[in-house]
Amino acid sequence: MRKLWAAVALGTTALLGSGCQPESAPCPAIAMAPVVGLTIAEDYVPTVQGVHLRACQDGTCKEADLKLMPGSRSIPQACSTGPDGACSATMQPDGTMYGLLDMGVLTASPISAKVTGTASTGRPLPVRTLDFTPKILKPFGEKCGTVITANLVLDASGLKQAA
Repeated sequence: MRKLWAAVALGTTALLGSGCQPESAPCPAIAMAPVVGLTIAEDYVPTVQGVHLRACQDGTCKEADLKLMPGSRSIPQACSTGPDGACSATMQPDGTMYGLLDMGVLTASPISAKVTGTASTGRPLPVRTLDFTPKILKPFGEKCGTVITANLVLDASGLKQAA
């Protein structure tokens, strides 16, 4: 009989202990757009009038003249304290330009990219190519899904994968 009560006590203790475990934070319901991003470096922006990006992945190619938009960076602001404290930031132009190419589907497979375009003089920009592998990140923790990003930087020296 003692063994039965010991088993019941042990089982109850195990159940109580499992109810006291800290809950893990839920994963955010954020999806990354399946795009290849191209940033034109600040010192190269005056040279560029327009760019065309072609990217091929898993046997499918997409291409477009990119709509270039001003780039920006985040500037941290003050944080409030207390149990409901929060921090904020503002965006400030950084002199870069960027554009996005919608791939429809973006996987972790290698991508072949080719950038052509027109210089501010009206002449063609040098053709730049790069084979690269998108980055796989887990910004929300190991238990949350992966995020695949494919970002490039174009400057006077060529085309490279963003850091």
